[in-house]
Amino acid sequence: MFSRMVAGAVLCAVTLCVSSVQADDRATKILNAVDDLYRANASHAVISMSVKTKHYERTLEMEAWSQGKENSLIKILSPRKEKGTATLKAGNAIYTYLPKTDRTIRLSSGMMLGSWMGSHLTNDDLVKESRLAEDYTAALTFEGPREGRAVIELTLVPRSDAAVTWGKIVTTVEADTYVPIRTVYYDDDGVAARTMRFTEVREMGGRRVPSVLEMVPADKPGEFTRLTYKELELGIELPASTFSLGRLKR
Repeated sequence: MFSRMVAGAVLCAVTLCVSSVQADDRATKILNAVDDLYRANASHAVISMSVKTKHYERTLEMEAWSQGKENSLIKILSPRKEKGTATLKAGNAIYTYLPKTDRTIRLSSGMMLGSWMGSHLTNDDLVKESRLAEDYTAALTFEGPREGRAVIELTLVPRSDAAVTWGKIVTTVEADTYVPIRTVYYDDDGVAARTMRFTEVREMGGRRVPSVLEMVPADKPGEFTRLTYKELELGIELPASTFSLGRLKR
């Protein structure tokens, strides 16, 4: 009798361990799918960014290129007074070009959390080089129907050696496709700081992706930054000169 109880306990422990590993593997798989949704070996996009704050509303049109997670270039196309302003990430270096003064500024680590072009996005958001799965440990915290559709919720907590901004991230995806629905970012005190909403899913770049991303700060009612993808090309060829200081100015 005693031996059967011990055997049962061991079997239960092994089953729980295996289930936990499988759950962790699945969470990482989903997280990688979300991370890679707008990425490929190289990409090109045309994006409209609308910003609403307490003091102003503005819309920027921009063009963006990326290559892996190491290189990215974002250039403002309009309005006229901002046209030509650009942000470049080449390897570990990040630069901003200001056409009005013909100046190129290399951003310091202290400048990464500053607002990008007056939006609710930071410089770090635009040129983030690391993957969520590298900086956070993900766990499945909900799976089932919510708001009329089947979803999976992941809760991410920072790894001990990760230099990250958020104390926790909770992201919700479609259960069958892993297309993101919403991501909530929490500060170190566990208070929700901002929410990214993903809507208007359509076929772009050969994938089914949300074409509208809206960042909403928790402490500023009525404010938002909305990114609308007008064009998205994935898996394209880009010359190395795309991510150079010379291209930054052109």
